[in-house]
Amino acid sequence: MNFKEDSFMVAIALCVVFFVVAQALFFLVRAVKRAKELGIANQTIKNTIVSSSLFTIAPAIGIVATVLTLSAGLGYVLPWIRLTVIGNISYEVTAATNAVEAFGLAGGISQPIENKEVFATVAWVMTLGSIMPLILVPIFLKKVQSKMNKAVSKNSALSSVLSAAAFIGLISAFVARAIAGKGDAHIIGDGAGILSITALISSVILMLIMQKLAGLEKLKWLESFAMPFAMIGAMAIVMIMAQILPADVAFLEWRG
Repeated sequence: MNFKEDSFMVAIALCVVFFVVAQALFFLVRAVKRAKELGIANQTIKNTIVSSSLFTIAPAIGIVATVLTLSAGLGYVLPWIRLTVIGNISYEVTAATNAVEAFGLAGGISQPIENKEVFATVAWVMTLGSIMPLILVPIFLKKVQSKMNKAVSKNSALSSVLSAAAFIGLISAFVARAIAGKGDAHIIGDGAGILSITALISSVILMLIMQKLAGLEKLKWLESFAMPFAMIGAMAIVMIMAQILPADVAFLEWRG
């Protein structure tokens, strides 16, 4: 069997998946228990769990796409392990490609990696590169939060401003990437182009429609599902556009 997908690698992957799922269930049970202690209605708890679960569907599709992208060179097990814990297509592909090309191998991860030394190096680079945020957050989060809480206590309106600014900054990063983001030249559709603009415009229009519908008395339940539905709908539209448009138009990228 290929060393990238042998029983040892699969066993490691299953252990990682089990740990992540167990951790999620642990915090879910604790959260439900605490919510009941606070007197939150069961229906509210149920709606929160359902909406949160649906919200993970769209990102999960992106994760599967990343695993498939990486599997050409790394097999499916290592990307499966990586994306089960942390990572995204921009970081994972860049880290893996740079590690492979450091050995003088052209084509990055578009070609199967058969050398164990190269494979191990890629795994280490991908892993070590994503450890820093996990180290910095526990060390500095409490100090940053205390400073923010002190500032908010002096000006109650500042809390809303900071939350809005953080959200706008987050959304702006995605919007900017869709319009002018530079992608990996080896990956079709990774840079800004026709499909990214289609996804951006479609998601905005669908979100506005969902919000309008959620304003109706009989469709108030739709409010919790507006964003995941809009994301999934936009992805479906992009997939359809990629099929019906000529390839030279659909995959046109000005920042590829």
